Parts: sequence; structure tokens; C-alpha cells
Amino acid sequence: MDDLIAAIATPPGKGGVAIVRLSGQGALAVAEKMFAPAGTVSVAGFEPYRMYPGSIDCGAFTDFGLCVYFRAPHSFTGEDVVELHCHGGSEVARGVLRRALACGARLAERGEYTKRAFLNGKLTLSSAEGLAELINGESEAEVRAGSMLYAERLSTVVREAQAVLTELLAGIDADIDFPEEDIEHTDLAAAKERIAALAEKIAALAGSYGTGRKIGSGVSVVLAGKPNTGKSSVLNALLGSDRAIVSAQAGTTRDFVEGTLEIGGVRFTLCDTAGLREGESEVEREGVERAKRRIEGADLILFVLDASQKAEAEDRAAFAALQGKKMLVVHNKTDLAGEDVCEIPADIRVSARTGENLALLKQRMFDAVMSGYNADALFITGERHYAALTRALTSLREAQELCTVAPPDLWGVPLREAWEALGEITGETANERIIDEIFSKFCVGK
Repeated sequence: MDDLIAAIATPPGKGGVAIVRLSGQGALAVAEKMFAPAGTVSVAGFEPYRMYPGSIDCGAFTDFGLCVYFRAPHSFTGEDVVELHCHGGSEVARGVLRRALACGARLAERGEYTKRAFLNGKLTLSSAEGLAELINGESEAEVRAGSMLYAERLSTVVREAQAVLTELLAGIDADIDFPEEDIEHTDLAAAKERIAALAEKIAALAGSYGTGRKIGSGVSVVLAGKPNTGKSSVLNALLGSDRAIVSAQAGTTRDFVEGTLEIGGVRFTLCDTAGLREGESEVEREGVERAKRRIEGADLILFVLDASQKAEAEDRAAFAALQGKKMLVVHNKTDLAGEDVCEIPADIRVSARTGENLALLKQRMFDAVMSGYNADALFITGERHYAALTRALTSLREAQELCTVAPPDLWGVPLREAWEALGEITGETANERIIDEIFSKFCVGK
């Protein structure tokens, strides 16, 4: 990993500035071949972390830009890094890159800069994953969660837990190796208490995954109900755009219509589905079946009813089928109803046409699925981290049961397993396949 790599670090397309990044042994030597400073200081004499203006040799043409040198180990990758800032035309950046490759660099692989940072101890594996979440986040909550992960919030908690396990294991090893020595032996009651406290802490962290998954993937909301209750109108009103076709004719929604909005910083994905009834055509029946499958995987159901009409058999059947799911009963078309005549009790009454109570509906949706959410709290957003914490917790529970009924060498085994499971989060015990898979999700320039 000590060879010189190069890639365009900025997104493709036209813009004000593009950046070509070099990292590895010989980065400054390549910059000497490509960059002619406008001042009197040569490239070899560049002060690290300072921008210098000058001409960039792009082979077939020359551009005027900037050069900055980051000296190892105080760089993102931990290696010598040079960045060439050129004008933001696509061909300009490609010309700079081609010249860098001709001067001895090779094209970087996906995520290779961040992988080198990990391998050089500049960040943990979970921090690298946080960087990916930070870059790819589509809502304020996703970006915040990624930022916390990147800032080593999770790694800090994990390492604290590993430190407790290391201390317990050291005591067990001393008891086994020096049973007759005049040393302080493990206090079994105290050990059990520490293991229980650690298990409780890990359980609380793993328990945040329910909310964290919604932060990372978005909250899935399905609008359900019989045809012509105004589901499509409610969807459009919530999104503030005409995503779904609105018609007085029943059954016009045959397939999913989706849109996203942000509530309280969290991304909500809304899905309008076919009306729940016995379809009159094969196409409509397939739409209804797809709606039912989508409902099964939803975080929240908005069951939409027409406030101006009494509930019919189809309404009651659909309502009964949704019992046990997280649901808000929404009475729509309140602007048409002198009084609410629908017998199925409403959680909220709205008018998609006038906008009445739509802001309140959004708040109710947030409260239904994100109760207790604290934007500053640490949440587990990734399945890999959740799986590792779950394995660690299982091992800790096993150690709890064994530590007062079995010799230390036996209950030390699950403690070591817990330590190793936690090490997968930081990368200390992660295998090469996991590491390669994580960094393959980055772009070439990161």
C-alpha cells in the first residue's frame, strides 16, 4: 500500500474547481514534474498545508491552479498527499489525472484513500463507515449520525467496553497461571457485577438500532384504505407536489407511487398503494396484492378514510386486517363533511384540499415512529454494528451465568468472544472480506 495513487476527488461534471489527489511515496516528486509555482519557492520547498498558485502541466495543455502538500503522517491517509486544484471542466481534471498517471502514479481503487487511512491508523473501521454515511446522507438525521460515527463516538464506547473485558480477562489469566501466589485474586461477586453492568450498556446500545435503522434507511410509510378515500391527495399534500394521479374514479392507483419528505430531520418515504378491495380486473387485483405486501414491511400505516361517508364493509375489513400494526387512522375530506360521519374513530382529521391539519399529521407521524428520539444521542444505524453488538451481548449473558458456577477458565471463554465481537466494529478483529466490502462502497476519489 506504499505505491503512489491518484484520482479525481471531486464529483464529475462542470464546476468552479476540480481536485486531483495523489497519495503515497513520491507524491511531491510527481508534483515537481507537473506544477510550476508562480512564486520563488520551488515545489520541493513547499511549506505543508499551504496553498501555492502556479501552472499545472496537463500534457496536451496547461491550466493555472493551486497546489497543496500534506506531509505524512499528518494527512488524511497518513501518507504524503498532494492535491492539485484546477478549473472545474471535466476534461481539465481528466487531463491533470492523465498527466499524474504518466508521471508514475496509478489510478486509485474505490475507497482506497480511506482504506489507507484505516490501515495507517488514522481512523477506525466504524469511523470509515461513518464517513460513508456522512457523504451519502439524504437527511439531517443521517448526516448527523454519520458525523457522530466518523468522530469515533461508537469506537470510544466500544473501546471502553473492551478495556473492562481486558481487565477481567487479565485477572482470570493471573488466577489460572499463579493460583498459589500471594496476589489479589478475582472477586467473583464483583466480576459478575461488572459483567452485568457491561451487558446492560451493550444491550442499550444494541437497542438503539430500531430507531437507528429508521435514521439510516428512512421511515417507510404506506397509505392504505379502500379506493377513492383521497389517499393520493393526502400523499400529494404531504409531499407538496403532484406525485400521484388524483381522480374521482376509484381504482386509479394500480402500482406504488413514492415520494420522500423530511420531518424533524428524519427522512420519511411515503408510498401510495392500490385501494384495498376486491379488484375488478386482474391488473387491479395484482395492485391490491402488492399493496398488502408493502404494508407488511412498513414502519407506519396511514389508514385513510373519507370523513364525509359512513364506513362500508370494505373499510371495516381493511381496518380489521391492519390491527396489530403501527397505524394512524386519518379521516380525510373534512372540508366536505359538515360533521364527521365515519364510525371508525380517527386519530387525526385532515383536508388534503385545504391543508387543514397537515402539519399536525406530520408531527403525529414523527411521534408514532420516533418517540424519544434525541438528535444528540448515539444510535446504531448499521446492521453490521448491530450484529456485532448482539453477538457480544450473547457472550456476556453466557459469562454472567457461568461466572459464579464454573471455574474462571470456562467463563473467560465467552468474555474473549465478546471482546472479539466488539473488535469487529473498530476493525481490530474484522477479516479482510469485511474490510474490502466496506471500502468498495466508496467512490474512486475517496
